[in-house]
Amino acid sequence: MSDPTLFWIGALLASLFVGAGKGGLPMVASLSVPILSLVMSPMHGAALLLPVYLISDVYGIVIYRHSFSPRNLAILIPAGAIGVIIGWLLADRTDEHVVRLIIGCVGLGFLALRMRSRFFGAPDPRPADVPRGLIWGSISGFTSFVSHAGGPAFQVYVLPQQMPKMMFAGTSTITFAVINLMKVPPYLSLDLLRWGDMNIVAALAPVALFGTWLGYRLTQLIPERVFFVIIEIALFVISVSLIRAGLTVLIWGPSPG
Repeated sequence: MSDPTLFWIGALLASLFVGAGKGGLPMVASLSVPILSLVMSPMHGAALLLPVYLISDVYGIVIYRHSFSPRNLAILIPAGAIGVIIGWLLADRTDEHVVRLIIGCVGLGFLALRMRSRFFGAPDPRPADVPRGLIWGSISGFTSFVSHAGGPAFQVYVLPQQMPKMMFAGTSTITFAVINLMKVPPYLSLDLLRWGDMNIVAALAPVALFGTWLGYRLTQLIPERVFFVIIEIALFVISVSLIRAGLTVLIWGPSPG
C-alpha cells in the first residue's frame, strides 16, 4: 500500500467487480483479488475484500431468491465447506502462487473442452451429480478461501448442465454467499480480518452495491448465448492472468517491496 492513489484505484475497481459478480457476472468477481494483489499482499487483499463480499452477498441473495438450483446448492454448499476447512487447516503451508497456477490451468482446460464441443457438437446437458459436485465444490471452496477465486472450479462443474442464465447466476451468487460466510471464523482465527480496515470497507461497500445492481441489469439485458460467451472470455483472461502471476513469482521470485 505504498502509493495511496494506486491502492484506492485498485480497491475501487476490485469492489466494483465484486458487486458485478454478485449481480450475475460471477467470473468478473475473480478479477478482484488479482487487481488488489498489484498494490498489496494477496492474502491481505482477500481479507480486506471479504466484508465487501458479504455486504454484496446480501443484495445478491435478495435479487436471486427465486432463481437458483436447489439440487446444486444442496451439493455445492457442503462441498464448499469441506474446501474451506481444508484451506483453514493448510493456511500456513499453502503457497498461494501454486494455487493460482492450478486455478488458471483448470480454467484453460475447461475452455479447451468447450472449444472442442463447438467443433464436434455440444454434448447433452449433464445433470447435477454428487461425485463431481463434491470434487469441484471442494476445490471451489478451497480456492475461494485462499484468494476468492472459486469461480473456475464452479464453472467446470455447473456450465455443462446448461441451465438457464438466471438460474446459473443465482446458483453462483447463493453458493458463494454461504461459502463467504463460512470463511469469517477461519479468517478471524488467522488474524487476517483487521478492525482497522473497516473504514476502508465502509468506503468500498457502496461501490460494490452499485456493481451488484449493474451486474444484475447486464445479466437481464444480455442474450443468453452472448452471456455465456462473455463468461468464457472472462474465464480465459482470468486464467491466463493467474498462470502468469503464479509463474512469475515461482520462477523469478516476488518483486522487491
